[in-house]
Amino acid sequence: MYQLRDYQQEAVDATLNHFRSTDDSAVIVLPTGAGKSLVIAELCRLARQKVICLTHVKELVEQNHQKLTALGVDAGIYSAGLGRKDTQNKVSFASIQSIARGLEQHNEPLSLLIIDECHRIPKSEQGQYHAVIQHFKKLNPALKILGLTATPYRLDSGWIYQNHYWGFARETDNPFFKKCIYELPLRRLVKSGYLTEPKVFDAAVAHYDFSQLLSNEYNEYNEDQTPVEQQLNELVSKHPRVTKAICEQIEELAKNRLGVMIFASTVEHAKEIMGYLPAEHSQIVTGDTAITKRDQIIHDFKQQKIKYLVNVSVLTTGFDAPHVDVIALLRPTESVSLFQQMVGRGLRLHPNKQDCLILDYTNSGYDVFQPEIGSQKPNSKSQLVQVECPQCEHQNIFWGIKAADGTLVEHYGRRCQGLVETLDGEFQCDYRFVFKRCPYCNEENDIAARHCQHCHERLIDPDDILKKALNLKGHKVIRCQAISASINGNKLTVRYHDEDGEELKQTYNFDFTKGRDSFNQEFARRLGGGTTPVEFDKAEQVAPFIEHLPHPDFVIAEQTKRYWQVTQLLFDYQGPYRKANEVR
Repeated sequence: MYQLRDYQQEAVDATLNHFRSTDDSAVIVLPTGAGKSLVIAELCRLARQKVICLTHVKELVEQNHQKLTALGVDAGIYSAGLGRKDTQNKVSFASIQSIARGLEQHNEPLSLLIIDECHRIPKSEQGQYHAVIQHFKKLNPALKILGLTATPYRLDSGWIYQNHYWGFARETDNPFFKKCIYELPLRRLVKSGYLTEPKVFDAAVAHYDFSQLLSNEYNEYNEDQTPVEQQLNELVSKHPRVTKAICEQIEELAKNRLGVMIFASTVEHAKEIMGYLPAEHSQIVTGDTAITKRDQIIHDFKQQKIKYLVNVSVLTTGFDAPHVDVIALLRPTESVSLFQQMVGRGLRLHPNKQDCLILDYTNSGYDVFQPEIGSQKPNSKSQLVQVECPQCEHQNIFWGIKAADGTLVEHYGRRCQGLVETLDGEFQCDYRFVFKRCPYCNEENDIAARHCQHCHERLIDPDDILKKALNLKGHKVIRCQAISASINGNKLTVRYHDEDGEELKQTYNFDFTKGRDSFNQEFARRLGGGTTPVEFDKAEQVAPFIEHLPHPDFVIAEQTKRYWQVTQLLFDYQGPYRKANEVR
């Protein structure tokens, strides 16, 4: 009989409390090695009605099944790879591939559907997962769906849930899961002695330069990997000395180590690596390795008959070899989740290891303990920054840029992630750091919105605005690189400076409500990247803030009889038109 750890019991309790009050889908986030199988087993043991637990590989089906049977609970298996297709048990563990092909055999309603490694559910409502979910929802519209994962985000679509029980919402559109109901930080597991401490070794003799790969072509979720593999093979083949030097260092550092897992970029790359390792102590596993051979290799590795296991795009999930104490990364990834999964292979406890060496030869710069924020790093200078919402005071975590003294220069957050309590329930704070204002109702919308969320009128696309202005006679468009301002009485004049020295100007008269409101909405609202909005009643109040006023990306003006009249300012532009001082 297993005894649940404190955090495992907390996860179980959180699940019971959540589903007692709602049928909304939920996610539990537990790091690799935290024992998701035991949480699943306990939930299945407590279930009063039929439950199915889905996962994507037979190893996890078998592992989850073993944990439950160890609790003395009879459970079935529905997996062609394991040679069983049980359908009569109250609790069943199934592979998604097998059950998707045999839905006609499952006609009893479920009370709970558990999905292990639930980040694999695609955002688009297609594929095997969605087919299975819809099948069981038809049988029971009140079906409760629980997902478990160590990495609750996808490279192609971001966060897989909307709200977090810590009191904030994620920046994501229509995720499958409604709420994260429990999350356990990796650092707590290590500090509590439940996982081995990762030691990132920073003395690599050489690195591969994978920066030549185009990020939009290197996609973890792209079904057609052929072009990517060709790029990787070409890049790696140019640096045979790098591979040789790396393998020599791995072998040297692993002299007194138990087991080494090496993640290669391609099959050809893996074969090259094998050529530099001691043949009698090394094996290779790829997606093309026959199942029986792969099982034998994994068995020998777990029994420590071989020391080096080289693999390509496999063994990142559902693989448990606690003696692994060296992880060598020789493949690139833009996904922090995949990075964490690979590192997680070496963090399980073993009586004969003190720590786990992490050797990253891809120069990724990822931090094992650093929280992922669900969006790709905008540029190499970006780092995680804390930004307080001026409306609800929630402390947001965004990508941003800091000055040398630590002050915030800019951030890339769009909307506050905080959750606020209202009479109608819990909702995401509506404060936006960057926004597109509706010309019909004057309300703020997300900068990518096509229709106003308030009045539902169609919002004019900035690209259409620019295209029209550039083609109309008597109109001028400048790429604004800076602004200057001067005050005369209660009037404030803003000059917009082009990168070529041309300028346009606009005067705001604070004696009139229209002038005050216009300036406050365009400039004061955006001070400090939206973090310190101010409202000015008089022009003289703006003086201390002039050097901090944001500048628009584009300024559009229309020619009158006497001068160029500014008609539109475009802030926070994202599109094909080049902005000032931008190289394309």
